[in-house]
Amino acid sequence: MHKRFAAIFLAVAATLVATTTTVAQSSDPWVGTWKVNLAKSTYSPGPRPTAPTTVKLESSPGGGLKTTVDGVDPKGQPTHTETVGMLDGKDNPVKGSPVPNATTALKRIDGRTLEAVNKVDGKVVTTTRVVVSADGKTLTATQTGKSPQGDNINNVIVADRQ
Repeated sequence: MHKRFAAIFLAVAATLVATTTTVAQSSDPWVGTWKVNLAKSTYSPGPRPTAPTTVKLESSPGGGLKTTVDGVDPKGQPTHTETVGMLDGKDNPVKGSPVPNATTALKRIDGRTLEAVNKVDGKVVTTTRVVVSADGKTLTATQTGKSPQGDNINNVIVADRQ
């Protein structure tokens, strides 16, 4: 079950953050490369990742978002996931997810906020609200949901613009 939770976390992390072009090329402040700051992040019920995840958010054609997440799984193996979709609340497959049938639905809330709803087999696993600070240097993802064991998930993941 711990492996499944880690896999779900990685799939969720894939939806947390956004693109790789500079802010000057996009009106979306979350577009860019972000590195999770483990010292500022909290994970409940845990465990905390052992290495920071890098999230790259890029604008995609038609006003969508491409999310690329590179991290390390609990066994120390590298992970890589990608999601491409519009900010319209519709499900998009998570390529490279360690969990089969993982999807993410992205929705723009306002100019500095987006929401990611992560599902496995069509069932909501987590909801993540991603907010970029007014100065554009910090991204905070507040994640809630349930683990496969039924534990409440309450993560606050802080990432710094690279």
